[in-house]
Amino acid sequence: MSDASLLSVRAIDHVAVIARDLEASRHFYEEILGMRSVPRPDFPFPGLWFQAGKTQIHVIFESDEAGAAGPAGFTGTMPARGHHMAFELDDCAVAVDQLQAAGIPIAAGPRSRPDGFRQVYIHDPDGYLVELFSAPPG
Repeated sequence: MSDASLLSVRAIDHVAVIARDLEASRHFYEEILGMRSVPRPDFPFPGLWFQAGKTQIHVIFESDEAGAAGPAGFTGTMPARGHHMAFELDDCAVAVDQLQAAGIPIAAGPRSRPDGFRQVYIHDPDGYLVELFSAPPG
C-alpha cells in the first residue's frame, strides 16, 4: 500500500447476489458449494447469508427495490473473463467429478491457469458465474 492511498481496505467482507428462488440458492450455496448458513440481521426483506472462510455471500430476494435476479447479460466470448466470483477448494479435479456426478453443468473448464492452478466454472441458480479453483499439486 502506498502512503498516498486514501483508504486501507483490509478484506472482501461479502458479495451480494439477487435471487429468484431462495430455496434453490440455499441448496446451491449449502449443498453444492458446502458453505455454512449464518444468521442475518432482521432486515425487512427476505434473504439468506452464507459463510465461505472469512467472506460471506448475501443472497437477496428479487424485488422492485433490489432489482431482477441474475447477472447483466454477458456479451463477451469467454465467460471466465467476465464478471464472476471465485472460491478456493482443495482439489478442482475431484470437484469436477462430484459436479458431473450430481448433474451440475460445467460452464467452462476445467483448465489450468499459466501458474498451474486448476479452475472450473459453474452457474448458480440465477446464472451468476462461479469459479472453483485449486492450487497446483505439491
